[in-house]
Amino acid sequence: MARKNKRDLLILDIMLPSLDGFVVYRILRKEMTLPILVLTAKVGEIDKIVELELGADDYMTKPFSFRELLARVKALLRRVEFLQSVSNTATEPFPTSVSAGNLLIDFNRYQVSLDDEIINLSHREFDLLAFLIKRRGQVFTRDQLLEKVWGYDYASDTRTVDVHTHWLRQKVETDPANPQWLLTVRGVGYKFREQKCSPVLDDESPQLL
Repeated sequence: MARKNKRDLLILDIMLPSLDGFVVYRILRKEMTLPILVLTAKVGEIDKIVELELGADDYMTKPFSFRELLARVKALLRRVEFLQSVSNTATEPFPTSVSAGNLLIDFNRYQVSLDDEIINLSHREFDLLAFLIKRRGQVFTRDQLLEKVWGYDYASDTRTVDVHTHWLRQKVETDPANPQWLLTVRGVGYKFREQKCSPVLDDESPQLL
């Protein structure tokens, strides 16, 4: 059904009666980029981290209220339009594509490539990267990132930010153990390296810094 019909968002229960939900998730994540909200009855911290490591855009543990589910869905859908709204309200137009070293971010195509190879990012990972690179050099706390990128206006687990940042580094950094771009400011939060990123025109190759 997910393959046949175009959807704006997918709510996936990990506890499926036949095929394992994690298997379904991995298949769909490779084939499409729509936001995925994972549902699970497992409440352990390890299980939550595993779900986030898969690249899920959000997760909810059972039982939950319909009101919270609706709030999460609305937040995910708002983020799909996040980059466009930022561009429209910015005082100065931001280039549709920028390069930072061997990393190329295409905001129009919602696409990131490293060494000319396309990287498969979840919506949440892309939004986090886009938010930080557009504000490079500025440090954001975990709470601020939850509010600005995740769209949460209520208390949540800041470990979510750490996990997404960790897995984003695994994908966009040449040496994830010694990140060049996504930097940790000890005791504060995260920032994108304060270095000018080159705008990339549609008909030119990425400019390396």
